[in-house]
Order: sequence, then structure tokens, then C-alpha cells
Amino acid sequence: MIQYALICEEGHRFESWFKSASAFETLEKAGHLSCGVCGGSNVKKAVMAPRVASHRTEQEAAPLSKPKSDAEAALAALRKHVEDNADYVGGRFAEEARSMYLGAMPERAIYGEANGAEAKALIEDGVPVAPLPFVPNRKSN
Repeated sequence: MIQYALICEEGHRFESWFKSASAFETLEKAGHLSCGVCGGSNVKKAVMAPRVASHRTEQEAAPLSKPKSDAEAALAALRKHVEDNADYVGGRFAEEARSMYLGAMPERAIYGEANGAEAKALIEDGVPVAPLPFVPNRKSN
């Protein structure tokens, strides 16, 4: 395992563990990294000092950076609301949204990922969808 200091294009700094240096590079190239504060996907390694033993406890460790503006705070609140109240369906988003629209499955709040062609087809067919202003965490509820 290896720990890297990371920074997003908005300047949020955070740390994360990876299986190996090559695992980090693979995830970075595939666009599977996201900022823990704003959800931005442009995440790079930051300069990191070697860890030296100290008397600080885990509870005293610095938290992720705070949102820099009211807009970032609002986006963080929106993200939390979506993640707390909707099911993440990943790449099945277009299929599930269309199935609910056609009545083939019960309606529920979902979020996930769709490519441009899938999103365009959903909109053209009248399926009520909207883009999210953040990259979803890749998890399942």
C-alpha cells in the first residue's frame, strides 16, 4: 500500500491510499479519481513530505480543506443530498432511467453515469433527466 497527497484543480488537498504506484497511475489515466471536497475529477499528486512519527493522534489530524465559497458549500450540500437520497446505478443509468420512464420498473431516485449519446437519447425521448454538477462517487447504495 502507498499513500499519496493529492490536490484537485480547485486547490483542495487530501490524502488517499493505493495498492501500488501503478494502481494510482491506472486509476488516474482512467479518470477514476475524484476530489473528496468538490468531486472534481482533475486530481494529481501533490508534493508530500515524508511522514515522521509525532505525538498527534488521529483525531488531531487536519480534515479535508473547507469549501472556499458559498457556491462550493452549496455543491457539497447538493452532492450529500443526492448521495443520501438516491441509488447509485453507475453505467446502468440510461437503461434504468428509461425503464422507469416506460413503467417497466418502479420509480425511484437514481444517479449514475451516461455517455453523451445515451444522455441525448434520453432527453430526445422525454425522459426527465438532468446532469449533476459533480462526478459521482463510484459506490453502490
